[in-house]
Amino acid sequence: MRSLSFLFVALLATAGALEASQEAETALPAPGSLQQIKDFTGPTNASLYIYVPPKLPPSPALLVAVHHCAGNAPGFFRSTPYKALADAHGFIVAYPHSYHSGGCWDVSSRATLKHGGGGDSASIAAMVGWVLKAHPATDKSRVYLTGTSSGAMMTNVLAATYPELFAAAVVYSGVPAGCFSMPVATASSAEAPPWNSTCSQGKLISSVQHWAQIAKDMYPGYSGPRPRMRIIHGGTDTALLPPNYNETIKQWSGVFGYDWTKPVSVKQDTPKHGYSTTSWGPKLEGVWAAKEGHTVPYMGEADMKFFGLG
Repeated sequence: MRSLSFLFVALLATAGALEASQEAETALPAPGSLQQIKDFTGPTNASLYIYVPPKLPPSPALLVAVHHCAGNAPGFFRSTPYKALADAHGFIVAYPHSYHSGGCWDVSSRATLKHGGGGDSASIAAMVGWVLKAHPATDKSRVYLTGTSSGAMMTNVLAATYPELFAAAVVYSGVPAGCFSMPVATASSAEAPPWNSTCSQGKLISSVQHWAQIAKDMYPGYSGPRPRMRIIHGGTDTALLPPNYNETIKQWSGVFGYDWTKPVSVKQDTPKHGYSTTSWGPKLEGVWAAKEGHTVPYMGEADMKFFGLG
């Protein structure tokens, strides 16, 4: 009997150690530097990098920052203001890292354009889940999203496929969700499909209803809250041409039930000289940078204000 008791105690100790080990594996990295999360796994081979500021409040927000084509997570960490903003405002930053050759994101396969479909969008959604598990005190109501170029395309896709995860999103130089899949989405998400020149050149012009339905069809039956959207585009963009700005505004105005031809306000020289900011309602605003090209400078503090972090 004594040996059985010892065995039982040993098994309990082993189970406790295993549980503690698993908890230790799913924990935020040490603050102050960008670190890759080695134990993260998702439905695709996208990897996760995390930055934790030195001073983290009891219930911090989370920002997901998605890099561009030919980019990567460490490069996006160095070239964007989100580290400094995280230090100033006390939030965690997750940097997804694309595994595709060329560094682009899959924004056109059936898998990535469907809630729970298992594509790159599902991997990034899983990254949010990883952070929430690693640091349960993270405020689930304050998870935000931003990206530029291919990362902006993915930001629009994530806002459509996993709207329940995000409170707000800022899109720098993108295209409407689903635009790269038109006219027909590809079946595989093993590699990012070829560049869609028709979309990138701004030649896919459609109705508000059509664009909105494309977004809604990515999560059929969903009727919950959707993230507030801030759409930013340069007027001289030669990579993702300027008509994509209006088409993206059409898409989200349709999703939110706004009349895109009747904005509620237009502010010139906002948030900076030469830019104009248009609001269609509390859920949607656009920033038109008339003289900027594809690489619109990041407006970190203005974005923080939009998120509610500033």
